[in-house]
Amino acid sequence: MTVYRHAPQNGGTGIHVENFDFWYGDFHALSGVSMDVAPNKITAFIGPSGCGKSTFLRCMNRMNDLIEGTHTSGLMAFDGNDIYADGVDPVDLRRRIGMIFQQPNPFPKSIYENVAFGPRLLGVNSKSELDGIVEESLKRSNLWKEVADQLDKNGLALSGGQQQRLCIARTLAMHPDVVLFDEPCSALDPISTFSVEETIREIAQTGICAIIVTHNMEQATRVSDRTAFFYVGDMVETGPTKQIFSAPKDQRLQDYLTGRFG
Repeated sequence: MTVYRHAPQNGGTGIHVENFDFWYGDFHALSGVSMDVAPNKITAFIGPSGCGKSTFLRCMNRMNDLIEGTHTSGLMAFDGNDIYADGVDPVDLRRRIGMIFQQPNPFPKSIYENVAFGPRLLGVNSKSELDGIVEESLKRSNLWKEVADQLDKNGLALSGGQQQRLCIARTLAMHPDVVLFDEPCSALDPISTFSVEETIREIAQTGICAIIVTHNMEQATRVSDRTAFFYVGDMVETGPTKQIFSAPKDQRLQDYLTGRFG
């Protein structure tokens, strides 16, 4: 598989998974997961704590490679290629499959330099080109109007919600095909949560494949097109979000949605 260099295609790129298993050492964390995650859509992963949804999310850009003793089997394909095949560069993979974490993690740099950091690493040195990337990325993350006149301000001085949208802008500056959101609003107030959810919806409409892990059932229904329910390492049921919440087929999902466990 070649390294990733190009910007996303207009049609978007999804992820195809077949019989995928994952282990932390001897612990079998994911078992036989099969699903397709579509571009231009938002997919929510739900389920009780410890069920494997965040682990599965991190498998998609090989973040779990950073943990010693992990291994996988089965197929996880992106852009038609197995991301775990020999020769795949995880760093290049993560340029196309970006990730937003639970806690905002801006660099201790200016707002401008936070967004320009990735493009600079890729060799973009033109001031005018960087200016355009920074402005476009901040607009797409719904932050531009709030910070346009203070780009020299330290990113750590922003509010929590603004920091999270800055991290989204930093990711978008790399022109990803997929953005993974691991409980991105769990530390935010309702107004900031709304801003981040709006941003996720808008970037999905541009062809990006957006995937969000959430414990907030209302958030899943508000923001996602499709939902997958995980339980004890299994992907139990997946489908359109309205169907998952209104007419679940599996009793375990029914029990989870009605509060009998989780």
